[in-house]
Amino acid sequence: MNLDQINDIPDILMEFLEYHSTVRGHSDRTVAAYYLDLKILFRYLKRRRHLVDAKTPFNEIDITDVDLDFIKAIRIEELYRYQSFSPELQDSSHALSAASRCRRTSSVKSFFNYLTVKRHLLDFNVCQELDMPKRQASLPKYLEESECERLLNACDGPYALRDYCILMLFMSCGLRVSELVSLNTTDLYEDHVRVLGKGNKERVVYFGEGCREAIDDYLMVRDEEKIIPQDKKALFISRDNRRISVRGVQKMVEKKLKLAGLDATRYSPHKLRHTAATLMLKNGVDTRALQEVLGHSNLNTTQIYTHLDNAALHEAAMANPIGRKRKEEVQNDD
Repeated sequence: MNLDQINDIPDILMEFLEYHSTVRGHSDRTVAAYYLDLKILFRYLKRRRHLVDAKTPFNEIDITDVDLDFIKAIRIEELYRYQSFSPELQDSSHALSAASRCRRTSSVKSFFNYLTVKRHLLDFNVCQELDMPKRQASLPKYLEESECERLLNACDGPYALRDYCILMLFMSCGLRVSELVSLNTTDLYEDHVRVLGKGNKERVVYFGEGCREAIDDYLMVRDEEKIIPQDKKALFISRDNRRISVRGVQKMVEKKLKLAGLDATRYSPHKLRHTAATLMLKNGVDTRALQEVLGHSNLNTTQIYTHLDNAALHEAAMANPIGRKRKEEVQNDD
């Protein structure tokens, strides 16, 4: 998001957003979530404290005057009420989801941590005792190995080699769809790919011989002469000769799932990432190695996070059976 165009928040919140955008290098999506969550918080508090006319529409409540004294007066019970507050809330059917409440609480915790630890503007962090809302645990959806083969065999038509390569990278390397579409040909190496993940963090992801074969086959038919100049380096190209988009990949995956006789409403590019992770774990990969392969940066596990050497990351990729499959094996198993 373009912070230069924002003029409806107090300076202290703008400084927080700039810190996460420039210093921490967080994505526009993350910064936008902070912006919306904290803007709602300040408007909620001003209405709760009767600092605005009750008839003022919620989205028109001015928060530019919020200062440090206002923030110091925030009590933990107000934050608990805010967790489930929604200006559109009319009845229980409009209640915020657990995921939304958790994201909102995470935004508040991050803001108060910034004021306390980074800026030293607060002597006491009211969020120290703020509990995260409970989320119902659910197992990630993933494809079994035989279903992966069916999906790979569904690749046909003029873009079959490209689509096959994309699916192999998803299911053997566990890439995010945003990471895949941003890949350049210069990111490819003999047995690994350089990936730019969340927060502009680079990582190395290894792949097996089957994935290497899929990449080579696609590069043979990738017609660089037709690609528009600004996308010459893009690895995956759309039918209009541009870098393929996230939506383009999503539509392709949905189409291949249907052709493979799989439920396209249950799976997505992100579920293929889950598939890679699950297959690695099932084949004995250490969870810490998997964390680095997937580029996770979970705050709850930061303290026990240990950087693993490239040998461990290579072993993790080799343990995924899909990444080892050659094309003739996939076709013979069909």
